[in-house]
Amino acid sequence: MGRTIGIDLGTTNSCIAFSDGGHPTVIQSKSGSRVMPSVVAFSAKGERLVGLVARRQAITNPKNTVNSIKRLMGRRYAEVSNQINDVSYEIVENGNGDAAVRIMDRIYTPPEISAIILQQLKLTAEEFLGEEVTDAVITVPAYFNEIQREATKAAGKIAGFNVKRVLNEPTAAALAFLEPQGKKKLVVYDFGGGTFDVSVLQVIEGVFEVKATLGNTTLGGDDLDTKLVQWIMSEFKSETGIDLSRDNIAPQRVREAAERAKCELSMTHETDINLPFIATGESGPVHLEITVTRNLFEELAGNLIHETIPLCKDALDDAGMKIEDIDHVVLVGGSTRIPMVQKLVEEFFKKKPAQSVNPDEVVALGAAIESSVLTGQRKDLVLIDVTPLTLGVETLGGVLAPIIKRNSPIPTRNSRIFTTASDNQSVVGVHVAQGEREIIDGNRSLGTFELRGITAAKRGEPRIEVVFEIDASGILNVSARDTTTGQEQSIKVNPSGGLSGHDIERLRKEAAANAEADKIRLRFVAIRNEADEVIYKASKSLKVAREELDKESWTELENELKKLKTLRDEEDPLAIEKAIAVVRQLNSSVSKLVEVFESDEENATSEFLNSISKVEGEGNSAK
Repeated sequence: MGRTIGIDLGTTNSCIAFSDGGHPTVIQSKSGSRVMPSVVAFSAKGERLVGLVARRQAITNPKNTVNSIKRLMGRRYAEVSNQINDVSYEIVENGNGDAAVRIMDRIYTPPEISAIILQQLKLTAEEFLGEEVTDAVITVPAYFNEIQREATKAAGKIAGFNVKRVLNEPTAAALAFLEPQGKKKLVVYDFGGGTFDVSVLQVIEGVFEVKATLGNTTLGGDDLDTKLVQWIMSEFKSETGIDLSRDNIAPQRVREAAERAKCELSMTHETDINLPFIATGESGPVHLEITVTRNLFEELAGNLIHETIPLCKDALDDAGMKIEDIDHVVLVGGSTRIPMVQKLVEEFFKKKPAQSVNPDEVVALGAAIESSVLTGQRKDLVLIDVTPLTLGVETLGGVLAPIIKRNSPIPTRNSRIFTTASDNQSVVGVHVAQGEREIIDGNRSLGTFELRGITAAKRGEPRIEVVFEIDASGILNVSARDTTTGQEQSIKVNPSGGLSGHDIERLRKEAAANAEADKIRLRFVAIRNEADEVIYKASKSLKVAREELDKESWTELENELKKLKTLRDEEDPLAIEKAIAVVRQLNSSVSKLVEVFESDEENATSEFLNSISKVEGEGNSAK
């Protein structure tokens, strides 16, 4: 059995951590990066790029670069149609109403794109740990519904993970922030790139109990960026008459500059945006040069930031707590670095938020701690989470009948008795939904199934028990049973937001195949990098040797160096490795000859100077 890791699958960046003896550590990539951009791209050659390398080429390849895929996870196309203009890639409907993306004439579901990110994280973890990674705890926004949770779990399965638990991000942050001893109450304010959550927790001697959670899965740092992008493009149009939104590449350049400016404004009061050759006007190339102040940014994005505060108040009310009851406020997510966010949180909770945790890493660390609990490394922690939204079934007149109310501790099980609406009714349709509206249409439909074989009787006489059961990951199972006949039927919420079990298995095999291809590609990259280094050193030695040694001394090195330069771009790693070894050995020999020559020349020069000195000395003596 392989290692278990904790994964923060973020909208903007993702982070991974592992637990050794119960102590969590962030896993770094070979380049030393502690977070990886949650970006996937496809090159013109069909090559799949992930992370920083995908983000770097986004400007020149915008339509084939997917970022912020988390915002589409488990959501219907109609829900996200307002986001279509905020991204460079094409958002489409995948045939059953779910949101997907079209890249190079192929439609990818959000779990597929997320699986590519998770697969890269898995590879990074295995390289870092030097062993196979099989299991994972993956975090999600606390306010994710059942479809979104199942879609995240499906992404993990496609990537080759056994997903041991889907954990709420604020809960994970609390695990990483607070020691289990004593009694504390805390609020986790999680403002990330794509979502916002607030959770209220109580910790008593190692028992972490979530009392309430609220959030908005369509509010995040991306929306703040959009406000700034819209202002920049509007200003540019008013000054030049050029509409940058009609260009293929310009909007992506502006968005990247806006995001960078937002980050800089957290440290300074104003910043300049300079984008040369952003467009072409009647008189030639046009440059974008504009100054953005912190006050302006706060004016543009302030309304969105203020939307988080009422949710904090409602979460406290749901938890039955007052502001003065809270001992700590923990900030999670990159957007909490914005000074206005920190100020608003401090003003509302009347205490300075904790600064002891890295908002980009704390969730992954918490997920790693939970993995240590699940694997038995730590026995001093107990986690009691809650379901964020009410779950129920549709009844006569399109009304939602609640079975499990929001903020109920999980795992949990609850049931209600229903009956038939007409005489001799033999079939009952069970429509499962989630949300806070009393009318079914205002909530998210999770699925439907039929219970057949009901005893023929007058309306109102049959007793049908509907049972809702939620596991520790917040995954829902629903069953219905005729108490008279014992006839039973059940449903598990669609495990992928649009993918069947067969689809998941097929995609898992494809992902595994791609994982092997990625390993081979990484091996080529490492070998070619080694070849480049050897070519550089040998070329340097050869240049000196040509000046100082006879031709016979360096001809063989020159010939083998030419071979290595040719082989470097071939698809034969063994041949490249052999050529590297030959050139390295010849280079060592030539370098030693050069050293000997230079040493002999230096000695000869020294002896000559000494002889001159002696002659002069003798001459002086004779005089």
